[in-house]
Amino acid sequence: MNIHSVKRWFSRAGELVNEFYNAPYRSAIARAKRDEDDLFMLLVYSEIMGVPNPAAYYTLELQPLMLERFHEWHKRIGMEHSPLDHFRCC
Repeated sequence: MNIHSVKRWFSRAGELVNEFYNAPYRSAIARAKRDEDDLFMLLVYSEIMGVPNPAAYYTLELQPLMLERFHEWHKRIGMEHSPLDHFRCC
């Protein structure tokens, strides 16, 4: 065995150990990220839905960027149709 194959073996062993320890937490991390994204989406579109938003000045410019994800967001949080009267996505 030369030094390169030993380094490769330790690198691969490190990847496997990392995978072994991180695998049980993947779903919890994905769920936390989804919840965080839902909260951010609510913050961005809250002013349109009638909820006062103190950061509306800053989130207004994000609305066009988040629009393509809006449909899957409102379906995921349990709204059958778009909560925005002037915007139909369904």
